[in-house]
Amino acid sequence: MTKKPSKGNGLFAWAMYDWANSAYFVMIQTFVFAAYFAQSIAENETTGTALWGNMIGLAGFVIAISAPFLGSVADEGGRRKPWIAFFTAMCVFGCGMLWFTEPSADFVWFALIMAFIATLGAELSFIFYNAMLPDLTTSLTIGKWSGWGWAMGYAGGLACLIVGYFGFVENGANWFGLDDNPEALQNVRITFLFTGIWYAVFSLPMFFKTPDVPSKNKKITQAISDGMVQLKNGITLLKGEPNIWKFLLARIFYNDGLATIFAMGGVYAAGTFGFDTGQIFMFGIALNITAGLGAFGFAWLDDKSGSKKTIVGALIGLIVPVTAVLFVESETWFWIWGLLLGIFVGPVQASSRTFMGRLAPQDKRNQMYGLFALSGKLTTFAGPIMVGWITFLMGNQRWGMSAILLLLIVGLLLMFGVDEIKGTSEEKVPLSLS
Repeated sequence: MTKKPSKGNGLFAWAMYDWANSAYFVMIQTFVFAAYFAQSIAENETTGTALWGNMIGLAGFVIAISAPFLGSVADEGGRRKPWIAFFTAMCVFGCGMLWFTEPSADFVWFALIMAFIATLGAELSFIFYNAMLPDLTTSLTIGKWSGWGWAMGYAGGLACLIVGYFGFVENGANWFGLDDNPEALQNVRITFLFTGIWYAVFSLPMFFKTPDVPSKNKKITQAISDGMVQLKNGITLLKGEPNIWKFLLARIFYNDGLATIFAMGGVYAAGTFGFDTGQIFMFGIALNITAGLGAFGFAWLDDKSGSKKTIVGALIGLIVPVTAVLFVESETWFWIWGLLLGIFVGPVQASSRTFMGRLAPQDKRNQMYGLFALSGKLTTFAGPIMVGWITFLMGNQRWGMSAILLLLIVGLLLMFGVDEIKGTSEEKVPLSLS
């Protein structure tokens, strides 16, 4: 029997979780806390870059080995929301604890541990969040909603950056009675606690309004046992699905490049171009505007022209400004090329999620999204670690960041070997059946 896709508030509330979750990525992983750690907690920016890259790399490794297993267990258990709630709480806790990371080398390990916990929570929640989309929409509009979800994420990140900067960094002492001693940096640290609160509050619409699939009423031990079997079967299934594994192989590389941009972008801006906290906030705000516009605009192209063409075009659009950013000396040109880069970030991510939804067998979608998450995390520990160690050994961040360019180019070349899905834009049936 064909299942009627959910409309209205269910889909909008689903997209609101992207709005909530993106606060972590812009405030903690990419811009504010990453730069704060390298500039104010670590012994120096070179050491901070290496430590931050290693932490993100370790988190990526843990996510890589756990994501397929968790996806398989969720397939057997049914519901996704309990998993999302657990990992959301994990990220909220980690973000909140970063308030206590004072600008001192004494807090290096505490900062890295809390950021590690927050990273795991934010990333693992997305396995189950992504797997909800095909049950909520049809193949005719999945590209649009996936793109709009990413656009909502960038809008949420933008809003969080604006409130964080003008509400706390600029006016925290006057409005909230924070210590205005510049050495304490309470006006910066409070934004980490604010990020956790933001994530918690704006994730609520998804929990209350978006329908979940029914529970299969399995005991957790049985779900784990069956999930292990399904994981093994899923890997075996890939042998008969060359288009899926080719796509996942390509994504291993280009998503690693994207993840490294997110993990090291703020550190690069601070270390190479000398951005202070205010400049990093402003750059983050501007970048989220261009990224949101790109995700929103390319969403229509995904449904009209296909996911593969959208991914390939966006990767080409990324490679050019990434190359430029590695060579420019002027802060003005860094702004120009950096903002251009943002336009193509969202389409790569959104269309990859759409492509997986179109490729995956309907009864194994959580499982396939677990493998999708694996492809996105299998080598993400390598990119930041490469950047960190090359920067450390060469004493130059530009050399380290050049690893991103190589990863994007390899991913692009591999995508040419993936076949576009035929006929998906004409099909109007739901992507999930009951």
